Amino acid sequence: MLMRTDPFREFDRLTQQLLGTTGTWSRPSAVPMDAYRQGDEYVIALDLPGVTPDAIDIDVERNMLTVKAERRPLAKADDVQMELSERPLGVFSRQLVLADTLDTEHISADYDAGVLTLRIPIAERAKPRKIAIGDRPGRKQIAG
Repeated sequence: MLMRTDPFREFDRLTQQLLGTTGTWSRPSAVPMDAYRQGDEYVIALDLPGVTPDAIDIDVERNMLTVKAERRPLAKADDVQMELSERPLGVFSRQLVLADTLDTEHISADYDAGVLTLRIPIAERAKPRKIAIGDRPGRKQIAG
């Protein structure tokens, strides 16, 4: 149902970890995620710890789903001296190509404990259905 759009994203993530670089709006860091089908919907869970809900942007254009978020530095008082800073800051993004069998008009989003969960229903036209024999549309029945 989903297709990865960038085969080199994992290499970018490893490079950013090794070099300690942060994501920017023009070159965001990757967002780790899980995707699975649960009943009649597709569920995508993205890790965005430390990101406030107002810093998350979710867009769908045609079948392209884009999630972008920014983890900003904490406001510090003048008398605070940073001793250690390992938590990545900057811009994080993930793009997914959604199958035509998903209903992009009814996506829901929840954010809890640093995890953004998107639920995308399977379109009615993609669900299995039974076809009765001799039940053709437009066929006239003759009473006998």
